[in-house]
Amino acid sequence: MRTRLRGGLTSPPHMSNPLARSFQNAFSGIYYVLRTQRNARIHLVITTAVGLLGTWLGLGISQWVPLVLAAGLVWTAEIVNTAVETVVDLSSPQERSLAGTAKDVSAGAVLLSAAAAALVGILILGPPLLARLLS
Repeated sequence: MRTRLRGGLTSPPHMSNPLARSFQNAFSGIYYVLRTQRNARIHLVITTAVGLLGTWLGLGISQWVPLVLAAGLVWTAEIVNTAVETVVDLSSPQERSLAGTAKDVSAGAVLLSAAAAALVGILILGPPLLARLLS
């Protein structure tokens, strides 16, 4: 018997292991964010482009670490933002000033993390990209 999980996914019958179910729930949440949030899909395109560009430029491990951390920060902020918006909508279906403030603050966190990640990307990818293009 399959059980219905969050995000509309179902677990296979053998998913009685709590650890496996925890991972399934987490992946279901990520899938929900990608399926419902336009900005998450934009983040996915940018993350993929940065990965491909970094590979093409032959970045070393010391350059990959901050890029991966910056991307992880953006993804985490986007996922938490979606959770905050969902909880606010659930708890306050009518329009309220504080509900809007909570959503705005959460979206601001995504914006700040994305701006920081863009700066990290420019600082790390910019010099080798310029060198490659000018040579």
